[in-house]
Amino acid sequence: MDKILQAVGVIRELDRESKSHELPIQVVSLFLYIASRNNCNKQSAEDALLMSKASASRNTDWLSRTHYNGRPGLNLIRKEVDPFDRRKSTLRLTRKGRDLVEKLTSILYD
Repeated sequence: MDKILQAVGVIRELDRESKSHELPIQVVSLFLYIASRNNCNKQSAEDALLMSKASASRNTDWLSRTHYNGRPGLNLIRKEVDPFDRRKSTLRLTRKGRDLVEKLTSILYD
């Protein structure tokens, strides 16, 4: 349990750095889903996490470089639109996202 608490502390620190102080658990869940399935599509995340399209879009924006109204996001993922079907997006970790995964993995498994 202490390791989980430490991992949550790392995620909360990201929230403090972004000055939002309101990071929803849905955003954290989505990040963990993407981290465990890098290069997944948004539809699979919606289905697995039982999120509506609107909720998944809002949460992926939060994890991306720019959140709503031009506010900075966490810059942990990139959304890449499928050039053959613009309704589909692939979700990939950024360098910052991969660094966070390494930090969380170190806490949980070392």
